[in-house]
Amino acid sequence: MSVHMLNIPVTRAAQSRISEVDFDHLQFGKTFSDHMFVVDYKDGAWQEPQVVPYGTMELSPATSSLHYGQAIFEGMKAYREESGDILLFRPLANLRRLNASAERLCMPELPEELFMQGLEQLLRVDADWVPIGKGRSLYIRPLMFATDDFIGVRPSLTYKFLIITGPVGAYYDVPVKVAVETTYVRSAEGGAGFAKAAGNYAAALYPTRRMQQQGYDQLIWTDAKEHKYVEESGTMNVMFVIDNVLVTPSLSTSILHGITRDSVLQVARDLGFKVEERKVSVEEVAQAYKAGKLQEAFGTGTAAIISQIALIHYNGEDMELPPVQERTISNAIGAELDKIRTAQAPDPHNWVYRLTL
Repeated sequence: MSVHMLNIPVTRAAQSRISEVDFDHLQFGKTFSDHMFVVDYKDGAWQEPQVVPYGTMELSPATSSLHYGQAIFEGMKAYREESGDILLFRPLANLRRLNASAERLCMPELPEELFMQGLEQLLRVDADWVPIGKGRSLYIRPLMFATDDFIGVRPSLTYKFLIITGPVGAYYDVPVKVAVETTYVRSAEGGAGFAKAAGNYAAALYPTRRMQQQGYDQLIWTDAKEHKYVEESGTMNVMFVIDNVLVTPSLSTSILHGITRDSVLQVARDLGFKVEERKVSVEEVAQAYKAGKLQEAFGTGTAAIISQIALIHYNGEDMELPPVQERTISNAIGAELDKIRTAQAPDPHNWVYRLTL
């Protein structure tokens, strides 16, 4: 199948800021690369894409996304090989999820050639920002928001799509303490919980802060109807190892369709572990703990792949899980996935997208 090559002009920054960056002490989300990819949607079509210097944007106070929340985003990473090649992990999966989010929020889909060629052009221009070193990567944030200068409840007629990037250091994962949330909800069936919509994260801030004030790092979201079934943990999908079986909630309209989640489950199956995707009740987890069968619990996401859970608070009790070094299943999956995404292991599912400079 032929691919239409786009003409994506580049306006280079007058002076790079890379010399100002301490790559040994990077704080996530604070440092941004020199350029960004930008393209506007109007008159029913995506207009001329371009790569421009990273910088502020001028918006009308009536910009519709500020009032009605038509805003979505993605999160992904690029890695640098010693050879100099840049590696991306499942970028087309991010595009598919972006477009699923766009459809749910009545926003235009982004064509594959526009997304991939824009991303490649941006990475070529800012290649020096992709750090070399174990655990280091370039975080990539695609985002889209409505731009109509109009206050009225309807889908916007215009949108802006951007990709911004920034280097991040090794993620030092400290096992977290989580508490089961039985008052507030992240999303309800039929809602937009499966989409990476900005509003989902805004609504989660208050209940998360309440739990943190009680001494817990994050919370476990439960279903909106009965608060009986586990859905997610914080901003991640959540998994348990119960009696040597990897168990995770089935996907639904209220659960984010995690790309790391999907990758973890596939690698688990590849390694021969038993996997179950089904409803998981909080009571089942509690009973497994009491029976000594709750061996592992962890979240899955872009930042750490696997984020270990040390303790689960439920119904007035703190359930302390076994030490991380004893968790054979999640440790094996995490190590294998890390090797695949950095091209240190075979890639049987063709997940790695290689960009040769």
